[in-house]
Amino acid sequence: MAVDGPDVARPVELATAVAERLPPLGRPAVVVPAGGFLRPASLRLEHGRTDPDARYTDWLDSGALAREVLDRVGPGGSGEYLPVLWDVERDRAARAVPRPMQHRGVLLVPGALLQGLGLAFDVVVHLRVAPPARRRRTPQEQAWELPAYDRYDDEVDPVSLADAVVLADSPDHPALVLQGRFS
Repeated sequence: MAVDGPDVARPVELATAVAERLPPLGRPAVVVPAGGFLRPASLRLEHGRTDPDARYTDWLDSGALAREVLDRVGPGGSGEYLPVLWDVERDRAARAVPRPMQHRGVLLVPGALLQGLGLAFDVVVHLRVAPPARRRRTPQEQAWELPAYDRYDDEVDPVSLADAVVLADSPDHPALVLQGRFS
């Protein structure tokens, strides 16, 4: 399950909260943040530290996320997943070891700009933050990212692709606006 949304929507927090509520329902859950599958700085920041086009297209290593996580826990996979690939702080391989996915387990992958990449998610929850709210809530030092999210809205239209959409303009008052196919 993808929990797709900009940082200001707190996708990691939502994924973690969902993962904590699933085990009592008989579904073990793990959270694997997409932020652990960013490309090395030499590739990610090739066009500078504040290039919104690079943020949109060059930061996430979607191939590694598919290969090391989604394909492994999907049909025909090994049943193990890599919890993190790249240590962004140290800009080196995280050297994590694969972990087994529990039977009937739910994998939650929170992050930004996750749709439209061909990633094999069974369910996508999109945390929609309207452009004015994104501008208001984004810290000044991250404001350079805003055009990447605008481009994502225009080119991918994540609301139309998601199985469920949560209005997250106000983080303390989210609202589910569209329910998709949950089974």
